[in-house]
Formats: sequence, C-alpha cells, structure tokens
Amino acid sequence: MNIYFLGTGTSQGIPVIGSQHSVCLSDNPKDKRLRVSVWIHWDNYSYVIDCGPDFRQQMLTSNCQKLDGIIFTHEHSDHTAGLDDIRPFNFKQGEMPIFAHKRVIENLKKRFDYIFEIENRYPGAPSVIPFEVENNNNFLIGNKTVIPINGLHGDLQIFGYRIDNFAYLTDFKTIEQSEFDKLKNLDVLVITALREEPHHSHFNMNEALAFINLVQPKKTYLTHISHLLGFHNDVQQKLPNNVYLAYDNLEINI
Repeated sequence: MNIYFLGTGTSQGIPVIGSQHSVCLSDNPKDKRLRVSVWIHWDNYSYVIDCGPDFRQQMLTSNCQKLDGIIFTHEHSDHTAGLDDIRPFNFKQGEMPIFAHKRVIENLKKRFDYIFEIENRYPGAPSVIPFEVENNNNFLIGNKTVIPINGLHGDLQIFGYRIDNFAYLTDFKTIEQSEFDKLKNLDVLVITALREEPHHSHFNMNEALAFINLVQPKKTYLTHISHLLGFHNDVQQKLPNNVYLAYDNLEINI
C-alpha cells in the first residue's frame, strides 16, 4: 500500500497569505505545505482521505489518474472545499463514493447543494454516492477494511481511520481510552502536531509525542503543521527515533 502525502499544512497552508514569518519565506520545498490530505493506493484501488481547497493542484502534482472514493474526517473547509473538483473523475469513471459521518454528509448537502440536487440537476455538476460512517462500524474500500477511530477536534466529533497497519489521525485533540485498542500494532501512524504552543483543538508537539508514546507504532509521521512549528529541517533534528515530519509529496510504502 502506497501512502502519498498530498498536503501536510494547517488550514491556511504554508506560506500564509501576506505573512512575513521566516518559515513562510523559506526556500526549502519542505516548508511549503498545502492543506492536509493523503492519497492511498494499492493494486488497482485508489482513495483519498479529505478533499481540501488544494485538491485540483494535488491531483495534478501527484499524477493521480483514478480515484475510487473520498473518505472524510470532518466537515471543515480545509478538508472538504475541493469537492467540486472531482468532476474530471466523474467524467471518466461515473459517480464518486464518499464516506463520512452523517453530520458531515448533511453539511456537504448544504454547502454543495447542487451536487446533491435530484430535480433540475445541472448536467456538469459533480456526482457522488454518500455512505454514512458510524463509530465501531467498519466499512470496505476496495478489498480492504477501514476502521473508524473516534475523537474530538476541540468540541467537534471527528474520525481518524485505520487501514491494515496504517492509521491516519488528523486534527485530533482528545481521544477516549476505548479507541486505543483500535491502534495496536501499527506499522505507521500519521498524527497532527500543529505547533509547539498549546492549541484548543489540535495536538501540539508535546501532546503528539505523548500520544505516540502511548500507541507505540513502529513509525510515525507528523502532519497538519503550522508555520509556527518552525523550519522542517530544524524540527526534524529534534524528533525522537522513528518519528518524522511529513512533507508534501512524500511517499511511503507499507
């Protein structure tokens, strides 16, 4: 299974518009981060987790030619705003399956009402088939089982996901003890580490490292990163063994 990091930045991306912060002015490509998303593909199957405002650019850069579905963590714009740009996949493949909490699907119906319109539908509108994700109810993508990981992003319920021995938990702040059994024996964990300072709705670096210490995956990649965390190369030098700062267009195989 190939994991391609389409974006590793926080909601504003890096560089932030108009910012004169030194990280935003960096020439290092690893300091330039689109909104957070991953592309997962294996055999002839291809899925993304989240579909933010940089989705079109990410699909072109990664040369993704086929997409079998989109799995949503939650409804915030940096994770959903690219939904209109699935149209080229619709034209090639037909309707796009999307997997999300019922609340997220209802939110998308309000914001993208023309996509879900039944009567007087615009012929060029994107087309989706929604599937509701529920906690403790696994579901299939291709020939693999997806295990939802329930957590909180501030006060907002969100899902992370485990596929085989890979788990992806972006935007998490808290997670109940009951969910930890779903995270045993991971080869790779991807987890938020927004910045050094505490944040009301995201793990900061210390919280992410403490979580990693509890879960004990073989390798961890940090994502959903703010410019306030610092320069990529400087941060990487401070991380424990087998913990890595992810960056855009990084590919790993599991």
